[in-house]
Amino acid sequence: MKRFPCVPLLLASLGLLSVSSGVALAAELPAAIQAVEARGAKIVGRFDAPNGLQGFAARYNGQGMALYLTADGQHVLLGTLLDAKGEDLSREPLERLVYAPMGEEMLTRMQDSTWIADGSDSAPRVVYVFSDPNCPYCNLFWKQARPWVDAGKVQLRHIMVGMLRADSAAKAAALLTAKQPAAALNEHERAGKASTLKPMKTIAAEVQQQLDDNLALMGELGAAATPAIFYQDADGRLQQQQGAPNADNLTKIMGPK
Repeated sequence: MKRFPCVPLLLASLGLLSVSSGVALAAELPAAIQAVEARGAKIVGRFDAPNGLQGFAARYNGQGMALYLTADGQHVLLGTLLDAKGEDLSREPLERLVYAPMGEEMLTRMQDSTWIADGSDSAPRVVYVFSDPNCPYCNLFWKQARPWVDAGKVQLRHIMVGMLRADSAAKAAALLTAKQPAAALNEHERAGKASTLKPMKTIAAEVQQQLDDNLALMGELGAAATPAIFYQDADGRLQQQQGAPNADNLTKIMGPK
């Protein structure tokens, strides 16, 4: 299981964060910090740092990066700052200024994508899963999730993609356009290898666009295979599970039974 900010390729092309403090941050940046921005970093905020240093939080290639400007304003240190006890002084500001807003934005992106709800709309926990109709591990996760879904504790939101086989997109389209998508999905997953789901002969342009958008979003989140599972941990941080989880990780994703 991966902590969301550690996913490779995470949001590198999204340009998600903006500085909304009312201060034109870019216009006030010292020249040394501007030089780092010129190399591709995006400065998203400032934070307090010890001993005359000025702290800046940045995004670079989708990752958080801490910058420390020296007191003379002429030099920049990049990386993790530790105190005498070995405590990481960079973690909290990067979490607050980079990763927390990034996770919130990604939750919104997934919420606004095209998905099939599996479970009660009043379930206290929502889990997003990028799912391919031909994926055996998606089927395994569907089975693993039944106790929580059936108890009304979790709603799975299946963000359908078509990537594994030639007919995956057509099968995903058939599910999305079914009269009752949730029932169609559950029938397909319940049957497993015996599923009789028929691929759609002609995918409407609108539906194809939904599938393309879902697959693009999956890539932007750093996921390369299905099922790609995204959920919030006990602290509200976005986490990713790649593949069907083991028993311990399943409880982290779904919560207590």
